[in-house]
Amino acid sequence: MAPSTEPTRPLRSDAQRNRELLLGAARELFAERGIDVAMADIARHAGVSNGTLYNRFPTRTDLIEAVFLDRLERIVDLAGQALAVADPWQGFASYLIGVCELQADDRGFNEVAARNLADSPAARNLRAAALTGVTELLTRGARAGVLRADVTVEDLAFVIWGISRTVEITAGTAPRAWRRHLALAMDGFRAEGAHPLPEPPLPPGGVHPAPPKEN
Repeated sequence: MAPSTEPTRPLRSDAQRNRELLLGAARELFAERGIDVAMADIARHAGVSNGTLYNRFPTRTDLIEAVFLDRLERIVDLAGQALAVADPWQGFASYLIGVCELQADDRGFNEVAARNLADSPAARNLRAAALTGVTELLTRGARAGVLRADVTVEDLAFVIWGISRTVEITAGTAPRAWRRHLALAMDGFRAEGAHPLPEPPLPPGGVHPAPPKEN
């Protein structure tokens, strides 16, 4: 009987090992070079073929999501921890600083913070949980009179994206400069001494950052 010409399915242990190799390589290269690093470089760094890479992660966004879902989980945790802080302003500040620290420590995540992540159920659920926590932080701060009542989640997103840019351009010369700029921005969130804003806020969901490139 002639041998079968159908490709042999990899063993489950081999598939899991390849997945972990790819995730480790992607995490390392994303942190060093950003999320637009060539997919072929990730496969090479992991010691697997391009075919194996695309079999496990058909698109760049699939790979980005797999690498950074734990960061989304951390952001949800930060919101929960911030809400547990008795002082509303200190809780709000701890959340914002914590998110920006995640960005400063990982170039890949810093770029992800300013772009769309894959829209899987897991990512949507984590983003929804983070949104709920942040909204509660803003509401609590406004009710306590320490946070401007007109601050929205979209306003907060723009500050975080602005800090991501500061992190990017100062990483090699002044890696802590973002803390100064964040402190300046945070003073703008305080209720005390606040002035009317010149433009209305963006509608919920009205912010659409650019997606990552596929190659």
